[in-house]
Amino acid sequence: MTINQSQTVLEARRREFGAFLRSRREKLTPSGVGLPEGFRRRTPGLRREEVALLAGVGTTWYTWLEQGRDVRASSEVLSALADALRLDPAERRHLFTLSDRPSAEAPSRGPEDVPDALRRMLASLAGQPAYVLGRRWDVLAWNAAAVALFGDYSLLQGDARNSVHRVFTDPARQLLVDWEIVAANSLAMFRADSARYAGDPDFERLIATLTQTSPEFRAWWPRQDVLRPLTGHKRLRHPGGGLMTFEYTALAVMDRPDMKLVVYTPLDEDGTSGKLKELLRRNSAA
Repeated sequence: MTINQSQTVLEARRREFGAFLRSRREKLTPSGVGLPEGFRRRTPGLRREEVALLAGVGTTWYTWLEQGRDVRASSEVLSALADALRLDPAERRHLFTLSDRPSAEAPSRGPEDVPDALRRMLASLAGQPAYVLGRRWDVLAWNAAAVALFGDYSLLQGDARNSVHRVFTDPARQLLVDWEIVAANSLAMFRADSARYAGDPDFERLIATLTQTSPEFRAWWPRQDVLRPLTGHKRLRHPGGGLMTFEYTALAVMDRPDMKLVVYTPLDEDGTSGKLKELLRRNSAA
């Protein structure tokens, strides 16, 4: 891309950013944001100076943003504008995307609910062990194939149903043929996911527990290693099925930014598909 083409793209992006700000401003009313109505308004929505006041920025500078001028807002200012304009999560992400800034979504709090559509998808994956992880990597939902391979999650409570806890302290870790590699990678991915929740009591308690109970966790956690989600193969040695090899994939849940669907696809290697079918047959007959 030439310099002129790059400049054209940037100008178009700034115009789109300004138009988006203006469209959200025009949807609001003074009373809806706690401001007095004042005199009759010639145009719908808030005035530019009112948005600037709510966001704590200068009116002239905000006007330049709407006009698509060559000015750049920091992530903190973008968050203030998003709050002032009462943007929902999708609108907030769009605002940050148009500014070439990483979205600063607030960490989720409270109970996590798995959408019914996702539960139905889990059930439909009859030949693929799969489960849903929450923000702290707690297993929130699972299918019958996951039970056949990893055990019955419904019998586990609290931290015992947490994926990191299971990898480092649960007897189920014996399933993993390449435990050290899988555990180190899992820990690095967990650290990356947990960065938004630094200081959160539930995360801190889990980390403290694992530091006390697992020598490997205690040695590796201070390394500060981080990884993006990986796909690859996992070899398991199942007490009822023997050596099995799966391809695993973690998929983000679009409307739940801290939730992911983890799917294990049986490979022909080691006769895994046939062994999984036999495990499922035994479980259904039990």
